[in-house]
Amino acid sequence: QVQLVESGGGLVQAGGSLRLSCAASGGTFSDYAMGWFRQAPGKEREFVAAISWNGGNSNYADSVKGRFTISRENAKNTVYLQMNSLRPEDTAVYYCAAYRGRYAPSRTYMYSYWGQGTQVTVSS
Repeated sequence: QVQLVESGGGLVQAGGSLRLSCAASGGTFSDYAMGWFRQAPGKEREFVAAISWNGGNSNYADSVKGRFTISRENAKNTVYLQMNSLRPEDTAVYYCAAYRGRYAPSRTYMYSYWGQGTQVTVSS
């Protein structure tokens, strides 16, 4: 059983930056590809970014390409999401998730483990 705990959310002005972290425990971190998702009020949870088991491959939603960067440190059992040039439409609860496999899918239902989420609010 893998436990995931996100941190780093908060309130930021448009154009600002935040760095989210997700600490994993209870499993072998390098057995899992990792993803970040977000859910805004009244909307479905959506894919943001994902990274392969060793960090060699990553993919992004079109809405965040060029602004967000996903990375991981397997020695620290942690995955990060660096968010730059934030926009009000990025406001959401951000979740990290683990997929047991080398390459992370973008489909929400394929992920087995989820964190509790961290709120990101971008003011205009």
